[in-house]
Amino acid sequence: MLFRKGYPGATAAVLRFSILVALRKRAPHTPMKTKALLPIPLLSSGIALLAAVAFAAPATVGMSPGKVEFKSIGPIAFGPEGILFAADSRSAAITAIATEDTTPREGAAPPNVEGIDRQTAAVLGTEPDQLLINDMAVNPASGRIYLAVSRGRGDDAVPVLLRLNNDNSPEIVDLSQVLSSRAVLPDAPPDAEVRAGRGSSNPRLESITDIAFFEDRVLVAGLSNEEFSSAFRAIPFPFRTVENGTSVEIYHGAHGRFETRSPVRTFVPFVVGSEPQLLAAYTCTPLVQLPLKQLVPGAKIKGKTIAELGNRNRPLDMIVYKKDGKDWLLLANSSRGVMKIETHGIEESKAIEEPVSGGGIEGLPYETLGDWQGIEQLDRLDDSHAVVVRRSDSGSLDLAVMALP
Repeated sequence: MLFRKGYPGATAAVLRFSILVALRKRAPHTPMKTKALLPIPLLSSGIALLAAVAFAAPATVGMSPGKVEFKSIGPIAFGPEGILFAADSRSAAITAIATEDTTPREGAAPPNVEGIDRQTAAVLGTEPDQLLINDMAVNPASGRIYLAVSRGRGDDAVPVLLRLNNDNSPEIVDLSQVLSSRAVLPDAPPDAEVRAGRGSSNPRLESITDIAFFEDRVLVAGLSNEEFSSAFRAIPFPFRTVENGTSVEIYHGAHGRFETRSPVRTFVPFVVGSEPQLLAAYTCTPLVQLPLKQLVPGAKIKGKTIAELGNRNRPLDMIVYKKDGKDWLLLANSSRGVMKIETHGIEESKAIEEPVSGGGIEGLPYETLGDWQGIEQLDRLDDSHAVVVRRSDSGSLDLAVMALP
């Protein structure tokens, strides 16, 4: 895996962020879900020169002060200098928020919190069964944990952003007067119930299914209003204009057919050889490789299915990390536990283009981690640890730090 070179049109703040990520080897959602950024090798002297100019402009260029409001919230991801990107699927928009949370969380207790759902519900004046934790992300600038939460259920749910204090108690993030900017998707599906098979659903709620920040772009997965409705977008940051997404077709081995309407559930940017790629997981559970350079507005592309990981399953979250000189994926699932997937030799992986029947698996090898049970959200905390939202045997949700396997 090589450090990505060349930043045409990137702001100095974004350069600074990319360099910081390289130095920390974190990548949110590495993802700097940060989820999203990836493990990156040492800097060259040329990149070091870029670092000298990376402090010239703040990442808040183009932002305006004011109140931030959401119709829904989650997923979330971090970018440069504590900038939080929060998706609002109901509005088909992404808001960039200057959290001003850039002081490292030194000396704070590890974020192990039993009953994080109970504690969060108490802060919001409700009961745990009336609370949904839609996403969790670690701010790489400070190490603090952020939660995107819905108070209530259905159309009456109230979106709330929270974070943990140094004593790990949750607090509401005050959005009444912050610097922010907003990107609205121009080709989002309609906000209405649509018949599908024997039921109906609102496709607007899946206009944004996952997001990540990579170099100078916010990467967005979800649905569009196109015939090939499964879409990816690469939105330049700072936000200016937002163009239509790129329609994606994949071969789904468990279903034995090509598909164009299934949304990505979770993804990470990842360098394959020297080429930035996206590794994306879909329901039932194909893992697909997509070249980042092919994300051209309005284009139709075909992803390469590199693994079939089992049917009757929904991918929940994914991170990438480096250990023992190798790059690994951790993929949390609704029905098949947490998979540790080896990425060595991914360049030579053959595309799966034939049916994989009977709930079988094919492609990249993986190990199911027996001690990673009940994981619903995860993000990288540092080079050696992840933070997870984990459902306990009693049914409550805990926040826990776990050593990367």
